[in-house]
Amino acid sequence: VNTQKHPLGIPPPSETDWPKDEEDFFLLDPDRERDALPQPFRMINKLVMQVFERAMETIERREMLREAKKLKVQPKKCFPTAEFQVAGRANCLAASGKYVFVGLSEGLAAFDTCDFKGVCAWDTAKTEICAIRALDLGNECHVLLAVDEMGLVWLFCFHDESFLLVKVLNEVEDISQRSTCVEEVLSRGGDYAGILLQGNTKAWLEIYQLPKDSWLTEMEKNAGAAEGLASEERSSSSFPQAGTFLLQEPPVSAIQADVKLDLPVLLLTVRPPKPITGTSFKDPLDALKEVDDDSTLGLGYNHLIKDSQWELHEAIFCSTYREYLEAEGVTKEEIPRHATFHFLLPSRILMGPEMEVQQDIPVGIGVHWDGNHNFCLYLLNNSLNGKAESDVMPDVVWPCAAPIACSAVSSCSRYLALAGEDATITIWDKHLGCPLSVTAILEERFVRSIHFL
Repeated sequence: VNTQKHPLGIPPPSETDWPKDEEDFFLLDPDRERDALPQPFRMINKLVMQVFERAMETIERREMLREAKKLKVQPKKCFPTAEFQVAGRANCLAASGKYVFVGLSEGLAAFDTCDFKGVCAWDTAKTEICAIRALDLGNECHVLLAVDEMGLVWLFCFHDESFLLVKVLNEVEDISQRSTCVEEVLSRGGDYAGILLQGNTKAWLEIYQLPKDSWLTEMEKNAGAAEGLASEERSSSSFPQAGTFLLQEPPVSAIQADVKLDLPVLLLTVRPPKPITGTSFKDPLDALKEVDDDSTLGLGYNHLIKDSQWELHEAIFCSTYREYLEAEGVTKEEIPRHATFHFLLPSRILMGPEMEVQQDIPVGIGVHWDGNHNFCLYLLNNSLNGKAESDVMPDVVWPCAAPIACSAVSSCSRYLALAGEDATITIWDKHLGCPLSVTAILEERFVRSIHFL
């Protein structure tokens, strides 16, 4: 018997009617599934995730580096065009014209850059060459300065694929008086050569004038004679005797073996400045009489300070700054043994109004010694009238506030850069004789080299 009074209906949903499985599916944290695993599996899963995370970081970092590398300008890779095979060890090289000169463990060698073949070699003295300077004089003639292991300077003239020894510049008979070359410089055009020499207790600079015009004339004469001899040999060989075969040396080499070139002329010898001592003058008039003109002012020799005044000044200085001197140590002033020098083209400072000079030939040199405040200029034409061995006084002196550390001359030889030990760089206009700019580098810096670009 049906006793229901109302019709059947669908009851409304409620949370109590939700299945337990679906509740666990939607509300369960995904990490809790891993937590439900046993301990070894959870540790393995953690280690694997760390490996994947580190791998992704490495991939991202490499991608960033790869993109940054693409933005950079890639340097061009250059491979050698040819190789020169030399006998022994190559110590140095210099290029001049189409030739490359290499200093070997025994002598010199010349190579042609056109066909990459050896031209000739010089090993007469069996000496090791440590430094080379080469310059093209024109007409297939080159001048070379080579320094060997003993410090001797060999002057060569290279012409027609042959080395011609001109002179050993610092060769002496007494071995105890031998000097060592520490620097060699050829002027632009090959008119002059300078070598810095060091002895047992002193150093000095020698400037030579190279007779390149007479060398070129002599080479042209011998080239013509060689051609004439070669034509005579060819005409005489057109009628050979039967059964006679002679192996002869090339006639050019025989001619060049008899070439005698003019020797270089020693123009002047520059020695380091002497320490300033007490005066020997009685009054200012005597000091002024020692000065020929006002261009040599600046060395500090012509003064009226007595020895007693120097000693009193030094005593006051030492007593005032005793603690600083004891901490740093007092170094006794020594005569400098190294200098930097440049060949200078004509300018208003180095030439008078009546001097006739060529604009491409040096007329002077600029020298500064290590630890010295003065940049000294010497005229090359004045030394022709005096003795080269005597002590030469500078024609112009530019004093600086600090000792000069290094210097450079522009390619046009008009601008001069002087860097002091106080990290101050001064650019001078050598034509006008005035500074153009002064630049101070950061403190606790030391300028070791300077160049014009």
